[in-house]
Amino acid sequence: MEAIGLIETRGLVAALEALDTMCKAATVRLIDMKLVGAGLVALVVEGDVAAVTAAIDAGRTAHLRTGGELISCNVIPRPHPELAKILF
Repeated sequence: MEAIGLIETRGLVAALEALDTMCKAATVRLIDMKLVGAGLVALVVEGDVAAVTAAIDAGRTAHLRTGGELISCNVIPRPHPELAKILF
């Protein structure tokens, strides 16, 4: 993995809107989606650092079209291999 990007929203529809926009904005792919609980949905995408950064930026505003709530977002360049144990 060159980079991973994470977005957490309140609501599945907001998360799906963000994911659709992220995948259209840059060459990234979904590697995990977690239903955290209490309506929280976390999306994890991967790609090169520039693509993941662009995708997260696009997804950050896309969820607003659905009236969803953005909880958090982050880009992790060159994630440590131990991180994969937690994600997968």
